Amino acid sequence: MISEELQSLLLKYAEPEDALLQHIDRETHLKVLMPRMLSGHYQGRVLSMLSKMIGARRILEIGTFTGYATLCLAEGLTDDGLIYTLDINAELEDMVRGNFAKSPLNPKIKYIIGDAQQSLQHIDEVFDLVFIDADKKNNGTYYQLIFDRVRPGGIIIVDNVLWSGKVLGGAQDKDTKNISNFNDEVAKDQRVEKLILPVRDGLFVIRKK
Repeated sequence: MISEELQSLLLKYAEPEDALLQHIDRETHLKVLMPRMLSGHYQGRVLSMLSKMIGARRILEIGTFTGYATLCLAEGLTDDGLIYTLDINAELEDMVRGNFAKSPLNPKIKYIIGDAQQSLQHIDEVFDLVFIDADKKNNGTYYQLIFDRVRPGGIIIVDNVLWSGKVLGGAQDKDTKNISNFNDEVAKDQRVEKLILPVRDGLFVIRKK
């Protein structure tokens, strides 16, 4: 959505990645299908900043992939904080657990493999921050499932809401329509304040009133 020149400028003035995040980025691009699903340097710094700004004690992430965003979000956790990260892809489990094991934040990470809708039934927490970055057709389902479990003033972040710009052109494929419909529903939701940040593929930042 932005030029390579602007992307380079943004990275120039962003906080650097640590060595582990660089390793995860590199290994994901070398070994994993669809590596563009990884949040990457700039978006990772945005997630880290938002987590730190609200002083998150409990975070929920739906969609772990290779763990890059998980570690960025975990940077903002309080001393007694935890992040629950849910993913259905068991094939990546060994790689992800290996990545987490290299981080001093590992004790704060609860990594759960399985269907997210079922996993949520076994988590009894109120969340300060939720990051939804999983199967896009279920954005609305996840949003409704977690809404009452987010504290007033808490933040919900939904990734890929610009969908490579397809939402601008009125594309009629199923994925684009699902994302556009979700965006429209959030826009009408009077329980929240909201805006879309044109970061990477679009981050919907939603604050519960």
